[in-house]
Amino acid sequence: MTRKVVESQAVSPTPAITHCVADTSSYSKEPTSAARYVAVIADGNRRWAALHNLSPMDGYRAGNANALGRIGDAMSLGITELTLFLFSNENWQRPADEVDGLMSLAVTRIANDTPQLDREGVHMRFIGCPDRVPSDVVYQMRWAETLTAKNTKLKLFLAFNYGGRQEIEEAARRRAASGSTSALQEHLYAPDMHDPDLLIRTGGDKRLSNFMLWQLAYTELVFRDEYWPDFTRERFEECLAEFATRRRRFGGG
Repeated sequence: MTRKVVESQAVSPTPAITHCVADTSSYSKEPTSAARYVAVIADGNRRWAALHNLSPMDGYRAGNANALGRIGDAMSLGITELTLFLFSNENWQRPADEVDGLMSLAVTRIANDTPQLDREGVHMRFIGCPDRVPSDVVYQMRWAETLTAKNTKLKLFLAFNYGGRQEIEEAARRRAASGSTSALQEHLYAPDMHDPDLLIRTGGDKRLSNFMLWQLAYTELVFRDEYWPDFTRERFEECLAEFATRRRRFGGG
């Protein structure tokens, strides 16, 4: 089903600079051995499908099923916030039938998986712009958020129709429109989200792809070659183990 969905002037040698001082008070300076806040770019579903002579939608279905397993792993591994990049605002450029299939898959997976996630104590949150997202998908998102709102074991952020530049631009517009002098972060999609300790990207590419550009400023990055449907608990643990070997200095030396 198709959805419509000049010359230089003399200056003081020691000018006072007050407006460019970064607030780093929220950055922990202590070394850490455990990642509590993790973000994942779950990439490679279509390439996994091609490798196995399957359709792109088979790859997406496999990727969605794998996500449910890794959410469970996150809880048992002590992660308290997990963010998954599901659908970017650039993904609308994909073939119309593929996009339509992804929207239908989203409705089905949210309906089927939310009760289980609710029982396991997961608080689901969707981040991104709802514009252009079909109304039935938005309805399922809001239902899932309401149903799981009181859960505290894991906060699960799901980025859907999301773009990092778009998020920052929208936050700046909202702050300007409100006349507020508050921090820009307070106007992001999820102001309560912690900056991730660790970002994992599967599929072999080594880039951020417009994902959480504000929040990832000091995040440790781990890139994996396996495609998302092949990203197992063991590989998840390997990423966490690599994070544990790193010392986060936040520019402090």
